[in-house]
This record gives sequence, C-alpha cells and structure tokens, in this order.
Amino acid sequence: MPHSRPMPSVGPRCHELRIQDEQAIWRIVYRVDSDVIVIVEVFSKKTQATPRHIIEVCQRRLGLYDQVVREEKR
Repeated sequence: MPHSRPMPSVGPRCHELRIQDEQAIWRIVYRVDSDVIVIVEVFSKKTQATPRHIIEVCQRRLGLYDQVVREEKR
C-alpha cells in the first residue's frame, strides 16, 4: 500500500496518509484545497477498513469547514 491513498468515500481531494511507529499504525485523513491542506482526523488504525464512524466524522468536519469558509468569503 502506498503511504498516501485517495479517500473518495470521505470526499473529493481527500487522502489518507499512513504512518507506522513502534506501537501503532497511524492514519491522517486530509484534504488538499487550492490554498490549504486541511487535516481532518488522526487516528490509530487496527483493521483493514476505515471505520464508518471515522468517515462520518471526517465528512461532518469538512462540511463545517466549508460552511465557515463560505461565510468568510461573504
């Protein structure tokens, strides 16, 4: 598996970065926008599949982030 892979289940331009240390395998879910990289979630992954609740948390956070950015542009 590459160190970073697309996560279309979270949303467009979203990726999951894999980092392994001595005790755990960490995942960083992030989105690459034109002007910023948004770190959405960091968690220790213990199974092959990304847990559904992590995907839902990421989608909710990105929705809130996008809402704030839209309001700031007004």
